[in-house]
Amino acid sequence: MATKGGVEKPDGGVLSAEQQQKLRHFKINTRIDNERYLRSHPEIEELTAGFIREVILKRPPNIREFAADHFTNTNLDALQNRRKQ
Repeated sequence: MATKGGVEKPDGGVLSAEQQQKLRHFKINTRIDNERYLRSHPEIEELTAGFIREVILKRPPNIREFAADHFTNTNLDALQNRRKQ
């Protein structure tokens, strides 16, 4: 059953205490690594913000197709640079 945060409660019978602790540390370290990566690549925030902006403005009926077209656009750099100005 999912908890308030959307994560299921651990089933004590599936993982041992040691395994649960290792999994917890793995998740924490993964979050830290992801945060470091995102902080070292600010362009990711620019790309996702630009995409979300376009989705809200255009409200495409097929979001997956729109995303594929958006991120494979050969003029994406130019579009991002224009938005910065």
